[in-house]
Amino acid sequence: MSKERTDVLILGGGVIGLACAHYLLAAGRSVTVLEQGRVGGGSSHGNCGTLTPSHAAPLAQPGMIGTALRWLLKPDAPLRIKPRFDPALLRWLLGFAAHCNARDCARATAAKAPLLSRSREWIEALVREQGLDCEFEALGTLYAFRDAAHFEEVRQQMAHLADYGIDVEAIDEAEALRREPALKPGLAGALFNPGDAQLRPDRYVAELARIVRAHGGAIEEGVRIEGFVREGGRVTEVATSNGAYRGRDVVFALGAWSPALARQLGLRLPIQPGKGYSITYSRPQRCPRIPLTLKERSVCVTAWGSGYRLGSTMEFAGYDTSLNRTRLDALRRGAAEYLYEPEGPSVVEEWYGWRPMTPDDLPILGRAGTCENLLLATGHGMLGVSLSAVTGVIVSEIVTGATPSFDLAPFAPARFA
Repeated sequence: MSKERTDVLILGGGVIGLACAHYLLAAGRSVTVLEQGRVGGGSSHGNCGTLTPSHAAPLAQPGMIGTALRWLLKPDAPLRIKPRFDPALLRWLLGFAAHCNARDCARATAAKAPLLSRSREWIEALVREQGLDCEFEALGTLYAFRDAAHFEEVRQQMAHLADYGIDVEAIDEAEALRREPALKPGLAGALFNPGDAQLRPDRYVAELARIVRAHGGAIEEGVRIEGFVREGGRVTEVATSNGAYRGRDVVFALGAWSPALARQLGLRLPIQPGKGYSITYSRPQRCPRIPLTLKERSVCVTAWGSGYRLGSTMEFAGYDTSLNRTRLDALRRGAAEYLYEPEGPSVVEEWYGWRPMTPDDLPILGRAGTCENLLLATGHGMLGVSLSAVTGVIVSEIVTGATPSFDLAPFAPARFA
């Protein structure tokens, strides 16, 4: 049995799908969100919750291939590629390698920086205007370094962010320890990013779901997408475990689950699931004031009034559902090198989630060429929370026919055709 038709049917109830739903409702459209599990149960749940214009530069940078090769045989390295025969992963890695040059890096940064900066502003406005209870704080972020050469290398890399209005402040050890007393001595220096912010991501997603429902949007959980009906170049129905759903427009916000379902529509989305980990604790006594990135170990540290989290790492292991103890232990060891009190009194949760990684580290935003009423909003990598508001606005502009606020050419689905 077909459900009642809605203006916009959103596939995926993570942070991107819910942000799209909010802004579409604000534009006067009716919305139904379908989520295979529970809202925010994927990578929206356990990440570190930082909002980071400072992350405008892509992962695909000059020198990254050499770094990845050095890490290849280290099971606890920040990047791990599980050895296996996987043609799709091999194609993705070759595509990623092709983007590890100065020209592509500069282009990706120029494309991503304005989206991140505007989204950071819009998220703060959304929190204030809608009264979202998600522990938002505009504290900046601090990158801590223990290796002088690495500090200087990253300082030079990030200096160009000033060209896009993103401030980065280089500070010495004394100033870093003054600002963040939770750090141990022995730093080579630090980079402070004043335009960054933080929130608790699971609460942010729960609050997005609350305001979507409060404004008349429908969210249906436990609904597995099984297929599509197409007629005349349009998606006319989405077949699910709960029957068929129809929408005038369909938004594809399925994150790391996008590729398999996209193939049913004749779309090639080169997205790989980049597995990230986190450990959430009760707050330690000597708790960091500022969100931290412990650079040599690639460990992110975030504290809220309600808890404390170590996170990050990148593992390409397909859709492996195990908690890799080596990866979790690497977070603990890395934090112990930098922090007086690296762990809280009790573990609340050990978690993993799959980030939707594209070869050029740019999201996929825009109408799909093969289906005129299908919009893609996926491939946000490690920046789904940071890019949530701007993605919601962009999708609402496309649906309503408004002039886009940004040049969408760098994010067009057709770039992978």
